[in-house]
Amino acid sequence: MKYKRILLKLSGEALMGGQKYGIDPNMLKQYAQEIKLVADQGVQVAIVIGGGNIFRGIQAESSGIDRVQGDYMGMLATLINGMALQGALENAGMFTRLMSGLKLEQVCESFIRRRAIRHLEKGRLVIFGAGTGNPYFTTDSAASLRAIEIEADVVLKGTRVDGIYTADPEKDPTAIKYEEISFQEVFDKGLNVMDMTAFTLCKENNLPIVVFDMNKPGNLYNLLKGDKVGTLVSI
Repeated sequence: MKYKRILLKLSGEALMGGQKYGIDPNMLKQYAQEIKLVADQGVQVAIVIGGGNIFRGIQAESSGIDRVQGDYMGMLATLINGMALQGALENAGMFTRLMSGLKLEQVCESFIRRRAIRHLEKGRLVIFGAGTGNPYFTTDSAASLRAIEIEADVVLKGTRVDGIYTADPEKDPTAIKYEEISFQEVFDKGLNVMDMTAFTLCKENNLPIVVFDMNKPGNLYNLLKGDKVGTLVSI
Protein backbone atom coordinates (compact mmCIF):
# COMPACT_ATOMS: atom_id res chain seq x y z
CA MET A 1 0.00 0.00 0.00
CA LYS A 2 1.14 3.56 -0.73
CA TYR A 3 0.97 4.76 2.89
CA LYS A 4 1.66 2.73 6.04
CA ARG A 5 0.07 5.01 8.66
CA ILE A 6 -2.77 7.38 7.82
CA LEU A 7 -4.88 9.98 9.58
CA LEU A 8 -8.39 9.89 8.13
CA LYS A 9 -10.42 13.06 8.69
CA LEU A 10 -14.17 12.59 8.36
CA SER A 11 -16.85 15.26 8.62
CA GLY A 12 -19.64 14.86 11.12
CA GLU A 13 -22.13 16.01 8.47
CA ALA A 14 -21.29 12.95 6.36
CA LEU A 15 -22.77 10.72 9.08
CA MET A 16 -26.19 12.31 8.57
CA GLY A 17 -26.68 10.50 5.26
CA GLY A 18 -30.01 11.76 3.93
CA GLN A 19 -31.15 13.03 7.32
CA LYS A 20 -31.17 16.65 8.50
CA TYR A 21 -29.17 15.87 11.65
CA GLY A 22 -27.95 12.96 13.77
CA ILE A 23 -26.36 9.68 12.70
CA ASP A 24 -27.47 7.42 9.85
CA PRO A 25 -26.65 3.77 10.76
CA ASN A 26 -26.18 2.95 7.08
CA MET A 27 -23.44 5.59 6.71
CA LEU A 28 -21.70 4.22 9.81
CA LYS A 29 -21.79 0.72 8.37
CA GLN A 30 -20.50 1.91 4.98
CA TYR A 31 -17.59 3.80 6.55
CA ALA A 32 -16.71 0.82 8.74
CA GLN A 33 -16.54 -1.46 5.69
CA GLU A 34 -14.38 1.02 3.74
CA ILE A 35 -11.96 1.39 6.67
CA LYS A 36 -11.85 -2.38 7.25
CA LEU A 37 -10.74 -2.92 3.63
CA VAL A 38 -7.55 -0.93 4.20
CA ALA A 39 -6.96 -2.04 7.79
CA ASP A 40 -7.00 -5.66 6.57
CA GLN A 41 -4.10 -4.76 4.27
CA GLY A 42 -1.97 -3.77 7.28
CA VAL A 43 -2.47 -0.02 7.03
CA GLN A 44 -2.40 1.67 10.45
CA VAL A 45 -5.50 3.87 10.66
CA ALA A 46 -6.15 6.82 12.96
CA ILE A 47 -9.41 8.77 12.59
CA VAL A 48 -10.61 12.24 13.51
CA ILE A 49 -14.32 12.92 13.03
CA GLY A 50 -16.16 16.22 13.27
CA GLY A 51 -19.34 16.92 15.21
CA GLY A 52 -21.29 19.15 12.84
CA ASN A 53 -24.16 16.66 12.53
CA ILE A 54 -24.88 17.20 16.24
CA PHE A 55 -23.50 20.59 17.25
CA ARG A 56 -21.16 23.27 15.94
CA GLY A 57 -19.43 25.54 18.46
CA ILE A 58 -19.24 28.46 16.07
CA GLN A 59 -23.03 28.34 15.54
CA ALA A 60 -23.63 28.57 19.27
CA GLU A 61 -22.86 32.29 19.35
CA SER A 62 -25.98 33.10 17.31
CA SER A 63 -28.09 31.35 19.97
CA GLY A 64 -26.52 33.35 22.79
CA ILE A 65 -24.13 30.66 24.01
CA ASP A 66 -20.59 31.77 24.84
CA ARG A 67 -18.08 30.76 22.12
CA VAL A 68 -15.83 28.83 24.50
CA GLN A 69 -18.80 26.98 26.00
CA GLY A 70 -20.08 26.25 22.51
CA ASP A 71 -16.72 24.86 21.43
CA TYR A 72 -16.67 22.47 24.38
CA MET A 73 -20.17 21.35 23.45
CA GLY A 74 -18.88 20.71 19.92
CA MET A 75 -16.02 18.62 21.33
CA LEU A 76 -18.51 16.43 23.17
CA ALA A 77 -20.41 16.02 19.88
CA THR A 78 -17.23 14.63 18.24
CA LEU A 79 -16.99 12.09 21.07
CA ILE A 80 -20.58 10.96 20.46
CA ASN A 81 -19.68 10.43 16.80
CA GLY A 82 -16.45 8.71 17.82
CA MET A 83 -18.34 6.28 20.05
CA ALA A 84 -20.80 5.54 17.25
CA LEU A 85 -18.00 4.91 14.76
CA GLN A 86 -16.15 2.79 17.31
CA GLY A 87 -19.21 0.59 17.68
CA ALA A 88 -19.57 0.21 13.91
CA LEU A 89 -15.89 -0.67 13.47
CA GLU A 90 -16.02 -3.26 16.25
CA ASN A 91 -19.18 -4.76 14.77
CA ALA A 92 -17.18 -5.18 11.56
CA GLY A 93 -14.57 -7.16 13.49
CA MET A 94 -11.86 -4.59 14.20
CA PHE A 95 -10.11 -3.67 17.44
CA THR A 96 -10.35 -0.01 18.32
CA ARG A 97 -9.42 2.62 20.88
CA LEU A 98 -11.20 5.94 21.41
CA MET A 99 -8.86 8.63 22.75
CA SER A 100 -10.01 12.04 23.93
CA GLY A 101 -8.48 15.50 24.22
CA LEU A 102 -10.72 15.93 27.30
CA LYS A 103 -10.71 13.67 30.36
CA LEU A 104 -13.67 11.27 30.26
CA GLU A 105 -12.27 8.20 31.93
CA GLN A 106 -15.51 6.20 32.06
CA VAL A 107 -15.92 6.51 28.29
CA CYS A 108 -12.49 6.56 26.67
CA GLU A 109 -8.77 6.96 27.19
CA SER A 110 -7.15 10.37 27.47
CA PHE A 111 -4.84 11.13 24.55
CA ILE A 112 -1.24 10.14 25.26
CA ARG A 113 1.00 10.25 22.20
CA ARG A 114 3.13 7.18 22.95
CA ARG A 115 0.09 5.10 23.85
CA ALA A 116 -1.67 6.12 20.62
CA ILE A 117 1.36 5.06 18.55
CA ARG A 118 1.55 1.77 20.46
CA HIS A 119 -2.13 1.04 19.73
CA LEU A 120 -1.50 1.63 16.01
CA GLU A 121 1.57 -0.61 16.04
CA LYS A 122 -0.57 -3.37 17.58
CA GLY A 123 -3.06 -3.09 14.73
CA ARG A 124 -5.80 -1.22 16.60
CA LEU A 125 -7.75 1.56 14.92
CA VAL A 126 -7.47 4.75 16.95
CA ILE A 127 -10.24 7.37 16.96
CA PHE A 128 -9.29 10.80 18.31
CA GLY A 129 -12.23 12.67 19.84
CA ALA A 130 -12.78 16.07 21.49
CA GLY A 131 -10.58 17.91 19.00
CA THR A 132 -7.39 19.28 20.51
CA GLY A 133 -9.13 19.66 23.88
CA ASN A 134 -9.02 23.45 23.47
CA PRO A 135 -11.63 25.96 22.28
CA TYR A 136 -11.06 28.02 19.09
CA PHE A 137 -9.50 25.05 17.27
CA THR A 138 -11.40 23.09 14.62
CA THR A 139 -11.38 19.33 14.07
CA ASP A 140 -9.27 20.04 10.96
CA SER A 141 -6.62 21.47 13.29
CA ALA A 142 -7.00 18.43 15.55
CA ALA A 143 -6.50 16.14 12.54
CA SER A 144 -3.31 17.93 11.49
CA LEU A 145 -1.93 18.04 15.02
CA ARG A 146 -2.66 14.38 15.82
CA ALA A 147 -1.26 13.29 12.43
CA ILE A 148 2.02 15.06 13.18
CA GLU A 149 2.15 13.69 16.72
CA ILE A 150 1.67 10.07 15.64
CA GLU A 151 4.02 10.52 12.66
CA ALA A 152 1.37 9.67 10.07
CA ASP A 153 2.44 9.53 6.42
CA VAL A 154 -0.53 11.56 5.17
CA VAL A 155 -3.78 13.29 6.15
CA LEU A 156 -6.69 11.95 4.11
CA LYS A 157 -9.58 14.39 4.16
CA GLY A 158 -12.78 12.55 3.22
CA THR A 159 -15.43 14.90 1.82
CA ARG A 160 -18.44 14.84 -0.51
CA VAL A 161 -16.29 16.20 -3.36
CA ASP A 162 -13.68 14.17 -5.24
CA GLY A 163 -10.82 16.65 -4.80
CA ILE A 164 -9.84 20.32 -4.94
CA TYR A 165 -11.28 22.44 -7.75
CA THR A 166 -10.69 25.95 -9.11
CA ALA A 167 -14.18 26.78 -7.74
CA ASP A 168 -16.98 24.98 -5.90
CA PRO A 169 -18.01 22.23 -8.35
CA GLU A 170 -21.46 21.99 -6.76
CA LYS A 171 -22.09 25.63 -7.75
CA ASP A 172 -19.85 26.13 -10.81
CA PRO A 173 -20.03 23.44 -13.54
CA THR A 174 -16.93 24.91 -15.25
CA ALA A 175 -14.73 24.26 -12.19
CA ILE A 176 -11.56 22.29 -13.02
CA LYS A 177 -10.11 19.67 -10.69
CA TYR A 178 -6.46 19.68 -9.61
CA GLU A 179 -4.78 16.27 -9.62
CA GLU A 180 -1.85 17.64 -7.59
CA ILE A 181 -1.16 21.05 -6.13
CA SER A 182 1.50 22.55 -3.85
CA PHE A 183 0.83 24.13 -0.45
CA GLN A 184 2.04 27.48 -1.83
CA GLU A 185 -0.35 27.33 -4.79
CA VAL A 186 -3.27 26.69 -2.43
CA PHE A 187 -2.24 29.80 -0.45
CA ASP A 188 -1.75 31.90 -3.59
CA LYS A 189 -5.05 30.89 -5.18
CA GLY A 190 -7.00 31.22 -1.92
CA LEU A 191 -8.43 27.71 -2.21
CA ASN A 192 -10.44 26.34 0.71
CA VAL A 193 -8.89 23.00 1.73
CA MET A 194 -8.75 23.20 5.53
CA ASP A 195 -8.80 26.08 7.96
CA MET A 196 -5.57 28.08 7.89
CA THR A 197 -4.22 26.80 11.23
CA ALA A 198 -4.61 23.16 10.14
CA PHE A 199 -3.22 23.78 6.68
CA THR A 200 -0.19 25.69 7.96
CA LEU A 201 0.60 22.90 10.45
CA CYS A 202 0.74 20.40 7.58
CA LYS A 203 2.83 22.72 5.40
CA GLU A 204 5.39 23.45 8.11
CA ASN A 205 5.77 19.75 8.92
CA ASN A 206 5.85 18.61 5.28
CA LEU A 207 2.78 16.43 5.83
CA PRO A 208 0.88 15.78 2.56
CA ILE A 209 -2.91 16.08 2.39
CA VAL A 210 -5.21 14.19 0.04
CA VAL A 211 -8.75 15.51 -0.43
CA PHE A 212 -11.08 12.83 -1.80
CA ASP A 213 -14.68 11.62 -1.94
CA MET A 214 -15.11 9.23 0.99
CA ASN A 215 -18.69 8.39 0.01
CA LYS A 216 -17.72 6.61 -3.22
CA PRO A 217 -17.30 2.89 -2.42
CA GLY A 218 -13.72 1.65 -2.82
CA ASN A 219 -12.20 5.14 -3.03
CA LEU A 220 -10.21 4.85 0.19
CA TYR A 221 -8.81 1.46 -0.78
CA ASN A 222 -7.96 2.58 -4.32
CA LEU A 223 -6.23 5.72 -3.03
CA LEU A 224 -4.03 3.69 -0.68
CA LYS A 225 -3.35 1.18 -3.43
CA GLY A 226 -1.76 4.02 -5.42
CA ASP A 227 -4.53 4.92 -7.87
CA LYS A 228 -5.18 8.55 -8.84
CA VAL A 229 -7.93 9.45 -6.40
CA GLY A 230 -8.74 12.97 -5.20
CA THR A 231 -6.21 15.79 -5.07
CA LEU A 232 -2.75 15.57 -3.48
CA VAL A 233 -1.43 18.66 -1.69
CA SER A 234 2.31 18.51 -0.99
CA ILE A 235 5.51 20.56 -0.95
